[in-house]
Amino acid sequence: MTVNILVTNDDGVYSNGIKSLAHEMSKIGNVHVVAPLTEKSATSHSLTLHRPLRVKQINKHSVYAVNGTPTDCVNLAINGLLKIKTDIIISGINIGPNLADDITYSGTVAAAIEGTLQGIPSIAISVAGRKKIYFKPAQDVANKLIRKVLKNGLPENVFLNVNVPNIPSNKIMGYRYTRLGKRRYGEPIVEKADPRGEKYYWIGGDVLGDTPVENSDIKAVEHGYISITPIKLDLTDYNFLEHLLNWRL
Repeated sequence: MTVNILVTNDDGVYSNGIKSLAHEMSKIGNVHVVAPLTEKSATSHSLTLHRPLRVKQINKHSVYAVNGTPTDCVNLAINGLLKIKTDIIISGINIGPNLADDITYSGTVAAAIEGTLQGIPSIAISVAGRKKIYFKPAQDVANKLIRKVLKNGLPENVFLNVNVPNIPSNKIMGYRYTRLGKRRYGEPIVEKADPRGEKYYWIGGDVLGDTPVENSDIKAVEHGYISITPIKLDLTDYNFLEHLLNWRL
């Protein structure tokens, strides 16, 4: 049976990460790339509702650019653009890590969230580096994971978040199945003034470190391991829900 694989990302349709991932996925099945026209990092799980989306076919193969977010791309691909049944979704290969609390901001992870909400097994994959990116280890683990997920499936409302150290394949220590860590950041807002004296702001502080969390994704990557974290979409705190039942309002 032919497998239809949807590949997307948040770095944009022309990024080297998505090209390397699509090439690797072509070894497994039919690849359909639907990705943002330009970089959409840190757009989280946002949909474009106040303007029309435009789609451009990049080449004669199934590669499409959308002037929207990664979530738009997945939603559009599944519900209108592609006239096939999507069997699995993989988002990446993201340049830069998506670890710990940062996944709540990530467009790469949001694409996997949207796929999961649509009932399709989904994976997000990132390389923990910004320069001189080693894509091969991420390609290899994506190939192995896709085959495993196609064979075994994933639980309902669960996707996999994968982070790969930015080192050559021969230096990868192996795999670890992890939980989300906890980041610590420096000053989150930088205030400056333009030449006219008007204030402006940059959001985003430097990473100072992490709060110790046993078996975290952060520590796995720091020690040269590929981190594979199952993420569940149900955010309900069931323990506190039991406590709430005793509240009187």
